[in-house]
Amino acid sequence: MIYSEKVMDHFANPRNVGEIEDADGVGEVGNAKCGDIMKMYIKVNDGVITDVKFKTFGCGAAVATSSIATEMIKGKSIEEALKLTNKAVMEALDGLPPQKIHCSVLAEQAMKAALSDYYRRQGVDPEPIVGKIHECDDCESCH
Repeated sequence: MIYSEKVMDHFANPRNVGEIEDADGVGEVGNAKCGDIMKMYIKVNDGVITDVKFKTFGCGAAVATSSIATEMIKGKSIEEALKLTNKAVMEALDGLPPQKIHCSVLAEQAMKAALSDYYRRQGVDPEPIVGKIHECDDCESCH
C-alpha cells in the first residue's frame, strides 16, 4: 500500500493526541470488529473550537486522518468545522488508498459525534445541526 508523505508524517508525528479532561464534547465512532476506533474531544468557547484532541485505535491511516482532521477544525467556528468532509480530509493528506477511505469517513464522523455531544450537553437536539452520525458497521468495506 502506498501512502503519501503527508499520511506518513501524520502517522509518525500525530498532532493533538490525547484527551481533554473537561471537554465540552466527546465523540467516539468506529467498530472494534474492524479495528478502527476514534475518540475526539473538543473545547468550545463562543462558538469556536478552541482545542481538540483525539485518541485513535487503528491503522496508520486512521491515526493520520484523525490527526489532520483535528488540525483542520482547531480554531474554527462550529459552522466551519461542520463543513469538514472526508473528501477534504483525504485531499489534505494528498489522497488515501481506496481501502483506507473509510478512515477519512471515521474522522469526519468522530468530529460530528463530538459536536453532537456538545449540543446535547447544551440541551439542544444536535441532529438538525450536525446531521446523523453514521456508525461503522460494514466491516467488509473497511478491509
